[in-house]
Amino acid sequence: MSLEKKYDAIIVGGGHNGLVCACYLAAGGLKVRVIERHSEVGGAAITEEFFPGFRNSVAAYTVSLLNAQVIADLKLAEHGLRIVERPLANFLPLPNGQSLRVGPTLAATQAEVARFSKRDAEQLPRYFETLERAAKVVRDMLLETPPNIGGGLVEVMSALKMTRRMRRIDMVARRDVLDFFTKSAGDVLDSWFESEPIKAAFGFDAIVGHFASPYTPGSAYVLLHHVIGEVNGKRGAWGHAIGGMGAITQAMKKEAERRGVEITTRCEVAQVCVDMRGVQGVQLNDGRVIDARCVVSNLNPKLLYTKLVPKHVLDEEFLRRMHNYKCASGTFRMNVALSELPSFTCAPGTQPQDHHKSGIIVAPSLHYMEQAYFDARTLGCSRKPVVEVLIPSTVDDSLAPRGQHVASLFCQHFNPQLPKGFEWDNIKESAADLVIDTVTEHAPNFKKSVLARSVLSPLDLERRFGLVGGDIFHGALTLDQLWSARPLLGYAAYRGPLANLYMCGAGTHPGGGVTGAPGHNAAREILHDFKRGRVAKA
Repeated sequence: MSLEKKYDAIIVGGGHNGLVCACYLAAGGLKVRVIERHSEVGGAAITEEFFPGFRNSVAAYTVSLLNAQVIADLKLAEHGLRIVERPLANFLPLPNGQSLRVGPTLAATQAEVARFSKRDAEQLPRYFETLERAAKVVRDMLLETPPNIGGGLVEVMSALKMTRRMRRIDMVARRDVLDFFTKSAGDVLDSWFESEPIKAAFGFDAIVGHFASPYTPGSAYVLLHHVIGEVNGKRGAWGHAIGGMGAITQAMKKEAERRGVEITTRCEVAQVCVDMRGVQGVQLNDGRVIDARCVVSNLNPKLLYTKLVPKHVLDEEFLRRMHNYKCASGTFRMNVALSELPSFTCAPGTQPQDHHKSGIIVAPSLHYMEQAYFDARTLGCSRKPVVEVLIPSTVDDSLAPRGQHVASLFCQHFNPQLPKGFEWDNIKESAADLVIDTVTEHAPNFKKSVLARSVLSPLDLERRFGLVGGDIFHGALTLDQLWSARPLLGYAAYRGPLANLYMCGAGTHPGGGVTGAPGHNAAREILHDFKRGRVAKA
């Protein structure tokens, strides 16, 4: 066993939050090394060629939640990042040749919704106002450190700050926040609207990456989580990163290297090294030990504490709860190479139109989404899956040959735990066939236009990206795993249960999505501890 030179911080996992954390730590004067097991950094936010001439985002596939402060601080635009807004928020092909378009303006959406319900069209302005009131409360907390319940004076002051913030908003806003944190998305939307298409358009956000029915209590928060972002200053908007999601992490890598961060790829951590003083570094798969004053994990907390940290150094009750930390997205991810754009029965044509450049949601009602969940719970796979189709090549001609296209298919619900006798490696191609057939029901030319496909089952997502249970959020966004309880009460402030061990991934506040916020917040706490001598000197 050899001993390499000492670092101030080793970051395990070169996903986007790990890179963000590394950038801020380096700016604070620390000597930082990022260790990534794959050949390139980026984690789930990467772009790859999956068929000759066809490139696309591999897992993460669309942009909104990336924090504006992070974009500015890390100079991502200067490093080539460009994000373009979707012309429509969503497009829903519906049965009987109908459709619903959400966006680009409130008036346009009202005109669309009025075809199904004039009452719902009139409700839209008030609904958006309510959503924004609740979103602002969450948005204001994104770059804050949650208080550790039962902690010391600092945590008490942090909790009081949150209490004062809630006091500053009126009672109507407080009720809105309570609704979105505790109720189901279905109950919230049913209280506002009567027509199924608009409830489906909004309700889809409640099940993205969330293995649950839209009528599961707490799913309204997942809906809220997906509207707190922005694109180029426009709140609630979603967009495409030119060059795919890898353009984000490649820009972060450039800034990290500019700040002196050492990045090592094709290098896997086997174990976190711990002695009586706390964490002292990491041991690699080849037996080498890298010494450091602290270790920062960008991994799912469940993976960190059940696989990399020696069990005998952890409290038994803590370890039991980590084993029970909820991870399951029900997500099935596909990329397809297309010879032509889909021609929808409700919107014919293979030349690029606004709906091709937007989020195309195949799920006409909340009931459809709920049944997809019930099927997955009992059968393993939805008989009629929920599918969101994005075709980024309509705005980015670098992704596919001229006249051809790539599409991202984000599909739910597919249970990470299949019924006895079934294995994902054996059924994923038939599941992919089902997804293709589902889209083809609305766009008859779709199946025959597919030149190639790349398929990631929930098991593939776990094996390739460390997304335990295929969970794209590094842990379910449920009330028992949010804010001061993420990942666990007592360890919400990005600090682990061992001295010199920190967490910077999506399993910490504010949760999943390509945000950069956990990496930003963790770096602030780590630098705070270095400045106050809480991390042992080299």
